[in-house]
Amino acid sequence: MTTKFFICPEFFNDKEKLILEIDGIGVSTFQFSSGVKALRLKNSLGDLVILPYQGMQIWSAYFRGRKLEMVSMFDEPKLTSSYLETYGGFFLHCGFTAMGVPSTLDKHPLHGELPNAPYQKVFLEIGIDENGSFLKVEGSYQYTVAFSHNYLASPSIKFYPNSSLFPVNFQAKNLKNSPMEYMYLAHINFRPVNGGKLVYSAPTTPNSVRVRRSIPSHIHPGPEYKDFLDELAVHPEIHQKITPELIFDPEVVFFIDYLSDSTGFAHTMQIHQDGSSDYVKHNPHILNHGVRWISRTLDQDAMGMILPATAEPEGYLKEKEKGNIHVLLPGETFSSEITVGILDHQETALMVNHINKVITNQQS
Repeated sequence: MTTKFFICPEFFNDKEKLILEIDGIGVSTFQFSSGVKALRLKNSLGDLVILPYQGMQIWSAYFRGRKLEMVSMFDEPKLTSSYLETYGGFFLHCGFTAMGVPSTLDKHPLHGELPNAPYQKVFLEIGIDENGSFLKVEGSYQYTVAFSHNYLASPSIKFYPNSSLFPVNFQAKNLKNSPMEYMYLAHINFRPVNGGKLVYSAPTTPNSVRVRRSIPSHIHPGPEYKDFLDELAVHPEIHQKITPELIFDPEVVFFIDYLSDSTGFAHTMQIHQDGSSDYVKHNPHILNHGVRWISRTLDQDAMGMILPATAEPEGYLKEKEKGNIHVLLPGETFSSEITVGILDHQETALMVNHINKVITNQQS
């Protein structure tokens, strides 16, 4: 049995106010000075700030005494649909009709229409599942273009009273009476930490961890950038220890072939020096392309340690050539769930052992 509580735009103003408190979870509404409306979910370990009417983004996350989201040039989100004019959020849904960096022949915007989509409906759901009581934020966005597309996106975020992990679900249903091509990527932007270490369920070989050699038109690297890519192509393991000397300027992208455990999930961590870790769990059979994006500059400092996706982020036409475009039949629904957050030092140690076993078992 669940209870739903529908949110209205009128609930939001410049002053933050508590609208719901249940089982150790508080929900408050406020509005940034830019006019962007926000929900804050708070529990005993931290809080999330969600933009329910702008992409259902998780703008920021603070748990166990530290910020999770990237460093960016934006102190607050901007009221715009332009991807790069408000780029600083922690979790962005990308796609759905196209995704990635468009080529000169592509017509879609950078990462598609979803990142800052104007959601039409938002509600809270209170319930109990196998992990205990939860509060879920869900939105719906219908994208309709005559003679072209008609789908309903319904992402959600689950939040538990005493947990620093939160599942993020994305669903999209094809409402058109004909098949629909789609692409999806979850852009999760952690904050990199010097001295951190990347541990993940994939063998660190040039075949399994491939550096992208093409350079998108919106970035302009220095002369040493190509040499760094050449080195990473042969020795991808050098990027796993996060140090200031590594030249992720303006960005480096990897394509990773993830291994799944017996439950069907893959795992990724950035382990901090205190033994805790940033963590992502995803299903590589549904999100079958593992993308890693790292950017470390004076203006942007981001560790997209895994961006689970249905395709590589090279734009619609290039991914079509590679055979990476998927199709939804009329009435069919695409669904994925990703668990994101922080593991404490004990959970991290157990997960390191688990990942090592996954790799060992697959290689034996």
